[in-house]
Amino acid sequence: MKYLCLVYSNEHTLHNSPDSPQDAECMAYAESIQGSGRMLVAEALESVQTATTVRMRGGKLSITDGPFAETKEQLAGFYLIDAKDLNEAIQVAGNIPAARVGCVEVRPVRQLQV
Repeated sequence: MKYLCLVYSNEHTLHNSPDSPQDAECMAYAESIQGSGRMLVAEALESVQTATTVRMRGGKLSITDGPFAETKEQLAGFYLIDAKDLNEAIQVAGNIPAARVGCVEVRPVRQLQV
């Protein structure tokens, strides 16, 4: 089953905390998950300052600079993994280096019938 692991962190803390993971550690973890056959895709995102939020209301398109909500933590990246169950997905998510300074939301991917 596919699970999306959404990595959330305060951008300042993610890069400036003593517990902050370095790029090399993140790459090594991604390579280890890929080597296990569980990783489908993983990407880091640019700063939240580069975000654009799009809404369609009453047939009108609304575009706003920045994230969709004011929060202390922003979406920093994601891993799309293949795991046998939620417990295995949680184990993978718990070892994502950024989990030390933020959090990782684990969600099953819903298969669309198209």
